[in-house]
Amino acid sequence: MEPLLGIIIPVYNEGANIEATLLAIEQKVHTPHKIYIVYDFDQDDTLPVVKKMQQKGLPVELLKNPSRGVAHAIRAGLRNVPGDYLLVTMADLSDDYIVVDQMCQLMSQGYDIVCGSRYMKGGKQVGGPFLKKQFSRTAGLTLRYLTGVPVHDATNSFKLYRKSVVDNIDIESESGFEIGMEIVVKAHFAGYKVTELPCTWTYRQAGRSRFKMFRWLPKYLRWYFYALNRTFCKTR
Repeated sequence: MEPLLGIIIPVYNEGANIEATLLAIEQKVHTPHKIYIVYDFDQDDTLPVVKKMQQKGLPVELLKNPSRGVAHAIRAGLRNVPGDYLLVTMADLSDDYIVVDQMCQLMSQGYDIVCGSRYMKGGKQVGGPFLKKQFSRTAGLTLRYLTGVPVHDATNSFKLYRKSVVDNIDIESESGFEIGMEIVVKAHFAGYKVTELPCTWTYRQAGRSRFKMFRWLPKYLRWYFYALNRTFCKTR
C-alpha cells in the first residue's frame, strides 16, 4: 500500500491565498494525500474559503490549534494529523509543490526528513526581504559546514517528515517558524537520516507575512548554538 501523505498548512487570515494554494497542491501532488488547515480562531477569513473547497470535494479538513501561534499550529499538525509522511507548507503559494512527489520518493528510500532547499544547487529564492534572505542563507550554510547537519537550508519550513520519527522528538519551540530547524537539528544528532532537494521559494503575492525576523532571531539562534554545542561536545 502506498504511504499516505498528510499536508499541514498553518494559517492566519489567508483567505486571499488559500484557494490558489489548495488548487496548486491538487494539480501538482500525485502522492495520495489529505490536507489539514490548522487555524487559531473561528473568525479567521481562511475558513469560509476552505469550507467552500470542501463542498467541491477537495480532500481538506480543518484542525483548530489548541493554543495560538504558528509553532503551536505546526506542532498540533505534526502530533495530530494521521499519515505515514507529514509535509509542512505555507498557505501563501511560496512553496514549490512540483517537488513533493520527489520528496516522498526520497522518504520511501529510507530518509526520515526531506528538506526543500533554496540554497543548494538548483534551488532559488524569488523576492522577499533582503535581510531575511541573508540571515537564512548564512545560517543554513554555516550550520552545514560547522556541524555537519546535511542540509543547506535548515531554516526553510517546507519539509517532509516521517511521522514515526517526529513522534519520537521532543519539540520545544513555542513561537515562530524555528520549529522546523529544531526538528532537523535534533533528528540529525539523534541519528536519523536527513536529506534535501532543490526547490524554488517565491515571496507571497497577497496578504501579510507573519514572519517577525528580529523577534524570532534569538529562537533560531537557540537551535543554531544547540547544534554547535552538540558538535563541540562530540569532538572533545
